[in-house]
Parts: sequence; C-alpha cells; structure tokens
Amino acid sequence: MAIAKAEWLMNLALCLLGTRRPLSKRELRQSIEAYLEAGSDDSFNRMFERDKDDLRELGLVIETVESLDGEVGYLARRDSNRLPPITLDAEEAAALGLAAKVWQQARLAGAASGALQKLRAAGLPEEVDPYEPHSALEPRIPVHEAAFEPLMLACRDRRPVVFDYRKANAAQPEARHVEPWALECWRGHWYLAGFDRDRGAERVFRLSRITGKVRSRGARFTTPVPDVVTVRETVASWAGETADRSALIRLRTGAGYPLRAKATSVRELGDGWDELEIPYGHGLDAWLVEFGPDVVVLEPAELRADVVDRLRAVAKG
Repeated sequence: MAIAKAEWLMNLALCLLGTRRPLSKRELRQSIEAYLEAGSDDSFNRMFERDKDDLRELGLVIETVESLDGEVGYLARRDSNRLPPITLDAEEAAALGLAAKVWQQARLAGAASGALQKLRAAGLPEEVDPYEPHSALEPRIPVHEAAFEPLMLACRDRRPVVFDYRKANAAQPEARHVEPWALECWRGHWYLAGFDRDRGAERVFRLSRITGKVRSRGARFTTPVPDVVTVRETVASWAGETADRSALIRLRTGAGYPLRAKATSVRELGDGWDELEIPYGHGLDAWLVEFGPDVVVLEPAELRADVVDRLRAVAKG
C-alpha cells in the first residue's frame, strides 16, 4: 500500500526532532519506510531534498551539520522549533484576525488561516475570535497578477529574478534583472521595489505590466536591502504619491472621482467639463492615462507630452 506523503513527512520531522545528534541520509533512509521503498539512491536523494524543502516551508528549522570525518547529518533542535509563549491580548488578536481577513481574496488566504490556527494551538486566548467582525466595513486586498506569488517568495528568500516588463509608453516589453526588496500596494495596484541590475539603480515596477513568467536566478544580492520605511517611501515616490508641484487638467463631469479626491481646487467649465488642480509627482502621467478620454492635461507641457506618448503607445498595441 502506498504511504501517504503527509505520513512520511511527519515521520521525517519526528526523526529530526527526536535525535540528539545529526542523522545522516543513510540513517534516515533506514528509519523511514517510504525511503526504504525508493528504487535507487538517486530517487531517494530527490525525495529527501523535496521533503526537506517542504518541512522548511512549513516552518521547521533543519540544521545541516558536517562531522569531523566529513559526513553530513541533519537535525531539528527542539529549542529552535519551539514557539515562545503567546501573550497576545484581545486587541492584538483582533488585529491579527483583521490582517487575515484582508488576505481572504488573495493566494495567501490559506497561509493566513494556518498561521492563526498555529497561534490558537500555541495559546491564543480562547475568548478571542480573530475572525469576529469588528466593523461594518471589511478590508480586502485583491491580488490578480500571476507575478505576485513568485515575487513575494523571491522577496522573502532574497533571490534575484528576471521578468519581461512593458512600460506604459513602450510598445514591446523588455527583460529586467531585479533584486526584489518588497511588494507594496498603492491605489489598489501592486508594485515591486528593488534594485535593477541593468540600470544599476533602484526601480519600482507595477505588477500589472509584468508579462510572462517570473524566473528565479541563483546568484545572491549585490546590494544591501533598505529598511521597510525607505522601501515604502520609494514606492510612494514612483507611484506618484510624492508631489512637489501642481498640474492643471480638464476632467469630464461625473468621471474621475479618485482625481477629484486628490484635487486642491475644482472649477466648473460647463459643457460637461470641470477644471482641476491636482498634485503633480512622479507617476502622475501613468495614472492619468487610466482615465482615457475623460482627462485632458492643460499644463505643465511636459506632463501633457508624457500622457500623449503613453496614449500613442497604447494605441499602437
């Protein structure tokens, strides 16, 4: 009868947790029935490496130790795999529950639910229900881009990636070699901040403009990763959140409510148009293009030219 993978993964975890000394592959193979059924050494090695990666993905800290005679062994120390006492109060637990609900429509929903179950098992107060609604409004962060998950894992593991990226004013995508730092959500869009190796500088990429698959590269990062606050400031600047001047636009009446919310002044022009003064920062041209024929840029001239270039690129397909 075939052995369920969950069963032999549990057996492997118990072996690694129950030993006081590193166990070699040979010893592990003799201790676990599924490994005894492996047809060859190559088949066993592939199984063991996959299983080791799966256990690490589940959170088990597995150490690789080389003995004096050069033999490699593995173990999972109990002190490295024990959760500290959980001391969350009701408000902190509610915040975790709210964070989990945010991800319900994303591919992280399973991970978020699993994390809360582990906290409950480790001592989360029974009287606290993290999923209990605390407001009539429930936040959601939809993630539709296929690039999100591989980029999230690459950010976590500090792995360089390469992907094809199409700029808003370009007709064809081009390859980008990037050291990914973090993913941030601005105005309902996801952005990747990282170091662009080809340009030798930090860059921000909108996930919806990534085409094809995200491929990993084995090399290490060549530049240090800035702290999270700096990364958020970088995304905010590139996404157009940091403005140092103003722009004047015409906006069709009844359209462009996000623009109206940002406007510092609004004046009715008649004939179905309004005139708005809005903050002008990096990325505004890309945002205005999203409103298509409902927006006409009046000034400054360079913003108008950028928007026209982007619209022409879109028209060319």
